[in-house]
Amino acid sequence: MDTLLIVKIGGNIIDDEQKLSAFLDLFAKVSRQNSTVLIHGGGKLATRLAQDMGVQQQLIDGRRITDAETLKIVTMVYAGYINKNIVAGLQSRGCNAVGLTGADGNALLAHKRPLKNNIDYGFVGDVDQVHAAFLNGLLSSGHTIVLAPITHNGEGQLLNTNADTIAQETAKALSVFYNVSLVYSFEKAGVLLDANDDATVIPEITPAAFRELKEGNKIFAGMIPKLENAFAALDNGVKKVIIGKAEELERLVAGTSGTTIVND
Repeated sequence: MDTLLIVKIGGNIIDDEQKLSAFLDLFAKVSRQNSTVLIHGGGKLATRLAQDMGVQQQLIDGRRITDAETLKIVTMVYAGYINKNIVAGLQSRGCNAVGLTGADGNALLAHKRPLKNNIDYGFVGDVDQVHAAFLNGLLSSGHTIVLAPITHNGEGQLLNTNADTIAQETAKALSVFYNVSLVYSFEKAGVLLDANDDATVIPEITPAAFRELKEGNKIFAGMIPKLENAFAALDNGVKKVIIGKAEELERLVAGTSGTTIVND
């Protein structure tokens, strides 16, 4: 099997023009040596635009409530400006990228999230299916795929979907065709014992170590869903999951930086 590198880029990188440009330099470089998929979130632009338009935003435990007006905004920002800006940046670096949402080519089918603890998240989607054959066709023809975190339900409804989850589900689906490495790249050096100190990066985490860290409240709560996604990916065919700093992408891919998530 050929190797496929799937990289999820964090919002703090997207929000910083210089950091994004430097990241795209690195990503284009690794794309010359691997088949690649880049999955991005939305950063803070959607929130700023909503404020400018007078559309009130509501977050619960860090998750955006996506009402009808907010869905319009995140679709414009994520699937429009951010996605095409990244695609254009990669094209300028000799990387033949194609930008997609889940609706394009029926790439990602999802359902509207049901009520959870009596909370209605609005037009938020949970992934049901990844059209792996379609994505593989693009990869096989030499394209790099850039996926925005917008899915659809097959009945004409777009849905705002967590980018980390899209990365995990895409990695699992494409593991039928490739040896997949999944990289979560963001502003931190990896999973940290002290969220404010990059020197406390944990180089490797097993399921047992994860349980101990979680039970001892030794890791930042926002990292727990990312780690749960990582182990779910490993349990479903993905070969390797790495979490680390976007500026060190080449070292992350080589396994000499960041935190590597492994099964026992």
